Order: sequence, then structure tokens, then C-alpha cells
Amino acid sequence: MKINTARVLVSLSAAAALGYGANATAAGSVDMGDFVFTYGGYVKLDAMVSDYSDGNPADGSIGRDFYVPSTTPVGGDSEDAVFDMHAKQTRFFLGTQGEYDGHKLGGRIEMDFLLSPGGNERVSNSYNPRLRHAFITYDNWLFGQTWSTFQNVGALPDTLDFIGPAEATVFERQPQIRYTNGAWAFALENNDTTIYPAANAGRISTDSGSLPDAAGRYTFSGDWGNLVVAGLLRQLKYEDSATNADDDTIGYGLSVSGKFNVFERDDIKWMATAGSAMGRYIGLNFAAGAAADANGDLEEIDSWGAFAAYRHFWSDKYRSTIQAGYLEVDNPNEAGGAANKTAYNASVNLIYQPVAKFFFGGEVKFASREIENGTDGDFVRLQFSARYNF
Repeated sequence: MKINTARVLVSLSAAAALGYGANATAAGSVDMGDFVFTYGGYVKLDAMVSDYSDGNPADGSIGRDFYVPSTTPVGGDSEDAVFDMHAKQTRFFLGTQGEYDGHKLGGRIEMDFLLSPGGNERVSNSYNPRLRHAFITYDNWLFGQTWSTFQNVGALPDTLDFIGPAEATVFERQPQIRYTNGAWAFALENNDTTIYPAANAGRISTDSGSLPDAAGRYTFSGDWGNLVVAGLLRQLKYEDSATNADDDTIGYGLSVSGKFNVFERDDIKWMATAGSAMGRYIGLNFAAGAAADANGDLEEIDSWGAFAAYRHFWSDKYRSTIQAGYLEVDNPNEAGGAANKTAYNASVNLIYQPVAKFFFGGEVKFASREIENGTDGDFVRLQFSARYNF
């Protein structure tokens, strides 16, 4: 067995082709003859001071680990700023790639510790690993869990926050069957319907769909950067024997995104998405896909969002990204006054990378959320992060 640098680069290129983009971290590999075993990941520390206008999220809220638009408190009383520090974003992956009887075969498993139970901050800060990716590749086919084909991970900006413009980006990992041919990719993916069952009743997940979600995308690329056009078609279904509700409807979405190279090293990343009943596909499920009236009939919820980010390299070791994102939801009356209506954020950072695999830096973020009845809230966050890729 031996470390093969060339095969490492090949595995990273393959990861980028699958849609990992900026998330394809530095990796090592072991050449084992018929196949190459790959491994990698990173260790990351996040430390944050957050000042909320309308009360602090509860201890253990995911919104205190990273920016989740729907968790920004609204309608409360101002409290003192809160400090949080964690290493939950730390991740690792294992993979294989090889060729057997003229067919390319591979697989990948990736885990981190975000959003996982099994730990607290009182003594050990121990957290269970959670599954991020688990898939098989066979020639042009992919079977398993990974980024939705409707998503362009390569458009995510270089932020210290886990996602950055969380309200304005398509962000979804789920099981799927995908076929890729050159710049084209098509997939049948896991379905799940989120709805407001009645005014002010809160959002629920029905998991009643009869058909998989369908997604496709086409990628234009060149020395100038890339442009990705993606589409989504899905069924939303609601059944409730207690109320005799039984209805379904169709949702759809269109997303255009890309990365444009400017000057010598800088780049602009952006995304614009709009559709009907997209629900969980945008804004980390900021809004439901539909609302049900008193008869159980579904009304689709329209939404649109966009973000833009500019990254500038001050030198070989210093860089900054400034970004802003916005999401707007057109809720019907059935959604109720507590339904999320708009969210936006803006951030700027300064990152110092003294060596190839290690960087640290600071970031300032402002974010705001408004619900349908006009109540709103915001916060300002100062974040420090350090990350080592291995």
C-alpha cells in the first residue's frame, strides 16, 4: 500500500463533479491495486457572541450553532448577548474508487456532529455522529444519500458560518437515484411534504407522498466560471383520517446559480430561486410547501430567494467574503399569522490562511426574520472560527 498524490487529486475532482464544490476537502488515499481508498475531513472550532433583539433562543437550539433563519426570535424582550462555542461541524469521510470489468465503481460515507443528540455542555460536550452522505457510484449512476440534484453546492460562499445565506439558498441532502451524462444530471429523490394544517396550528410533516421528487440540472462551465440551471417537480400530499382530509397538489421550482471568476483570483457566487410549493428545499424549510383549509384542501405556497457573495483575496494568505441573502414567502390566509414571511442576512469576514490546510478568522453577521402578522426580530453575531483540513 502507498499514498498516491495523483489519485488524491482525481478523487477530489470526482467529488467536485458530484456537486461537493467548496465542501470537497483535502484528502489522502491509499492505492490498493484494483481500487483506491480515500479519506479526509476537517476539524473546526466555532466561537460566537450573538445579540438578539427579541430574546435568546433556548439552550440547545440549532440557531445557536449556526444561522438557521426560522430560529431567529420574534416578539420577545431583549436580553443580554449570549456566548457559544462548539466543535460540532467537525467531519470525516471514507470512500473508495475503482474499475472492475470495465465499469467504474465507488462509494462514500461522510459524518459530522451537528444537529445530533447524545450530548450537552455541562461536562463532556459529547455528541453522536450523524450521517451526511452515504452513496454508491456505478459508471454514470449514483444510488444513496447526497446533495439534492436541485442544489448547487458550488455556489455556496466562503463563510465561517456553516451555510452563510441560509434563507436564500437551496439546501437539501436526501436519498436519491441520479443519472449524470456530461453536463446533464437527472434524479428521483425522497419526498416529504410539510404543510400548515390549519391557521396557527403549526407546521407538520405528512410523509404521505406517492411519488418521488424529480430534479434535474445542466451545468455550463469554462475558464470564466460556471452557471447551473436546475429544476424541481414534486408532489405534495395530505391525508388525515381524523378529519377526512385527502388532497394532493404539484410543486415546482427553478434555480439559477453560478460562480464567476473576476480579476486574478476573486470570484462572485450567486443564486436566484423561485417556485411554488418548494417548501423544505429553500431556506432550511423556512416555510411549508402548502397550507390546508378547513376541508383539507391544499393551497400551494409561493416563495423566492436570492443571494450574492463577493470573495476578494487581499494576498496569498488573507481573503474576505461579503454576502447578502433574502427570502420572501407568499403565505395564504390558511397559513396563519405565525407563519414565516421574510428573512434576510448580510455578513463580512476576514480569513487568514498561514498554511495550505489551516485557516482561522472572524465574521460579523446581521440577520432578521418577520412572520405573517408583522412581528419581527433580528440579531447581530460575531464569530471566530479555526479549521484544519486533513
